[in-house]
Amino acid sequence: MTVAIRVIPCLDVDAGRVVKGVNFEDLRDAGDPVELAHRYDRAGADELTFLDVTASSSNRDTTFDVVAQTAEEVFIPLTVGGGVRQISDVDRLLRFGADKASINTAAVARPQVIDEITSHFGSQVLVLSLDARRTHDASTPSGYEVTTHGGRKGTGIDAVAWAREAADRGVGEILLNSIDADGTKQGFDLAMIRAVRAAVKVPLIASGGAGEPAHFPPAVEAGADAVLAASVFHFGPVNAIAEVKKAIRDAGFPVR
Repeated sequence: MTVAIRVIPCLDVDAGRVVKGVNFEDLRDAGDPVELAHRYDRAGADELTFLDVTASSSNRDTTFDVVAQTAEEVFIPLTVGGGVRQISDVDRLLRFGADKASINTAAVARPQVIDEITSHFGSQVLVLSLDARRTHDASTPSGYEVTTHGGRKGTGIDAVAWAREAADRGVGEILLNSIDADGTKQGFDLAMIRAVRAAVKVPLIASGGAGEPAHFPPAVEAGADAVLAASVFHFGPVNAIAEVKKAIRDAGFPVR
């Protein structure tokens, strides 16, 4: 059975506002998260991802009140990440209206937390957010290094090996984001998508670099089960979601 490709707008939130930068830096305001969530729900988004982009780097919790307000406005699955460190954080997010939790920094620091969360809630609740950048370091044979703290810190960990380990530990999905492509609007890092796709069987969400509808079908062809973007939806045409779905459909892939 062929699974329909999901189109997912991403709300990167800092201090209660949606922001967008380039390569995770120089953030600029993109609007109110609740208003944007409502707009994307009506426009036909399949899911929404809400990432508190400075929660880990500032060592604070996710902005739960904004999550609650966003959840009240949308009737599609909502994934929330940023500052998720343990079972209690996931429990709280689910109580505030999230459908899935996304984890990055805390899982790199202590991979066992993946086992703990998925054993408690099930794999379908946990998304691994994997922020990777290109590297020439010989210790990362795939050529991609895992970063943490919103792309601010390198880890020396091979991204493909980490994706494989996280999948083995039980994550339900992997949100694969290219630090190098992020915000550039030049297209997804297709080589990175292919490398991770070859290593794992769990659903793969491609993120980072989309600037126009034509950029999305190649990511699907490279192995993505879902495509996530921010700039093209926040600052692009009003009907961007519909245009992206049409581009994917016209390329021969099923969409929702």
